[in-house]
This record gives sequence, structure tokens and C-alpha cells, in this order.
Amino acid sequence: MKYLRVPLLLASLLMCAQGFAATAQQNKMTTCNAEASSQSLKGDERKAFMSSCLKASPPATQQEKMKTCNATASAQALKGDARKAFMSDCLKKK
Repeated sequence: MKYLRVPLLLASLLMCAQGFAATAQQNKMTTCNAEASSQSLKGDERKAFMSSCLKASPPATQQEKMKTCNATASAQALKGDARKAFMSDCLKKK
């Protein structure tokens, strides 16, 4: 019975930690909500603002960077180690 307690305790702690971690969408919702409150928006104006705010995408996501770097590497016809080095350097840049 003692051996079963530790894994169950660890599993329950992991589940609790995941419940408290805020997702990117939750963070965005909090930010947009704060902006709407600071502008004293109500009713339909608030709904429209929240909709447009939540749809707005962040400046450069990792996925967008990957697409851009990959396209550049393909345009330069890079292969093998040269491509790996280029991609690594490209993805590290902001």
C-alpha cells in the first residue's frame, strides 16, 4: 500500500499544476478584457472589441518563423548540414 501512495500523490500534483497553468488563449482573454475595461466599453461595443482583439494574431509565432526560414532555405537550395545550420541560425533570430 505504501508503494501506491507516492505515484498517486505525484499524479494528483501534476493534474493540479496543469489546471492552474494559464494557456495562451486565457492570457490573451485577460489582456483583451483589461483593455476593454480600461476603455469603459459596454454591450455591443465591448463584444465587437473583444472579438477583434481575440482574433488578432501575435507578431511572429514560431510556426510563422519556421515557414519563413524554410522558404528562404529552399530558395537558396540549401541541403544537409548547411541547411541545418541556416535553419538553426534563422530560428534563433527575433
